[in-house]
Amino acid sequence: MWGRRLVALGVVSLGVVGSAVTPAAADGSIRADQWHLDAMHAPEVWKVSRGQGITVAVIDGGFKLDHPDLVGQLLPGKDFSESPGGVGSYADGHGTAMAGLVAGSGKASGGTGAYGLAPAAKVLPLKINNGSVGAVVSADFLGQIGQAVTYAVEQGAKVVNISQGISAVTASPADAEKLSKTLAWARAKGVLVFSSVGNSYQSGNLLEYPSGLPNVVGVGAIDRNATVTSESQQGAQVILSAPGVDIVEACTGNTGYCKGHGTSDSSALASASAALIWSVHKDWTANQVLRVLINTAGKPNDGSDRNNIIGYGVVRPRIALTDPGDPGPADVSPVPGDAATPSSVPSSSATASAAASTVPGQAGSPTDVAAGAASAQPKAEASSGSGSALPIMGGVAAGLVLVVGVVFAVVRRRKPAVQPEAVRVQSEGNPYAR
Repeated sequence: MWGRRLVALGVVSLGVVGSAVTPAAADGSIRADQWHLDAMHAPEVWKVSRGQGITVAVIDGGFKLDHPDLVGQLLPGKDFSESPGGVGSYADGHGTAMAGLVAGSGKASGGTGAYGLAPAAKVLPLKINNGSVGAVVSADFLGQIGQAVTYAVEQGAKVVNISQGISAVTASPADAEKLSKTLAWARAKGVLVFSSVGNSYQSGNLLEYPSGLPNVVGVGAIDRNATVTSESQQGAQVILSAPGVDIVEACTGNTGYCKGHGTSDSSALASASAALIWSVHKDWTANQVLRVLINTAGKPNDGSDRNNIIGYGVVRPRIALTDPGDPGPADVSPVPGDAATPSSVPSSSATASAAASTVPGQAGSPTDVAAGAASAQPKAEASSGSGSALPIMGGVAAGLVLVVGVVFAVVRRRKPAVQPEAVRVQSEGNPYAR
């Protein structure tokens, strides 16, 4: 679905409830408007880790390979989309934005561009057919994700970000089963996979894949006040949360920068947080990195260890780096329900999905399922209004003007019968207060 908005914006406020945040960049730069980096104490984080030595695979709908903030940050990618144009062909700026949020260099316009949270990490861009601009997604959407995950593992990526999703009710059970086995294999190989939980809380809150599958870290979105956003989906699939509102990021518009919102952005920031930790603790396993992310997260203020709204809490890479605590056992996932890991290696060139109706998470090899019919053709969601990123005109902080943008959705958006519960996290309502 397409959405149209015209928004006039002055200088972006960087204030966060519970703390006064000062921009870490000169006035007039794009960086000065990246409030999420200041809230997450990026300047302090970068004194400890910038993500060097870590590869983050970004699975998305195409990338602007020559964006100034991405030049030198991208490894040679691969196209699984079966569409023309290759990795550098894109119908929207979503993949570019996700790559930039992970590892943008800020080198554009003489060093006044947008930074990623892990600017020394490398991004492996992997293209799938995500039905960009509301088009019908490939029937093999989950199959393409599985191929891309397999390739990422084979290429040495430690982190995989999938800011994409498709409604579980429209997905073939066989496709979901096959992807579930691939994800279990990836975890066994020591790789963390993050995925946005989706932006349809107000329009059904339907579970999405891959975030709803075992061995995936589902990520929800919070705003500047550390409150869950009204669109961020809720449920058992939410493991962590991260900023997902007013996110200034690289894109493919005329100015090269957009402002986005949604769980896509949150997932990219959580992925970058994992890269920061792994860069310092290269001997840690995927389970240990995830455990530290969970243990150092800003917890829900309802007294629970986790809830279905923000999961185990809001990622805090600074705390994870400076006070990580015990990473715990190397071979035990901190998330109950992560599936047993198959030993067989799936083929990154596999194309067809299985026809058998099975339940995601069952044991077995990723190659056990025979080729068969694909699912009906649904629409996929670039799980975000970051898919709805609005171009920033002028590219400077003062007097920014936002113009027409797009919104991708699995279902038509409608007013919810019940408004989402506003949940703040502990630390005086602000997980980044310390």
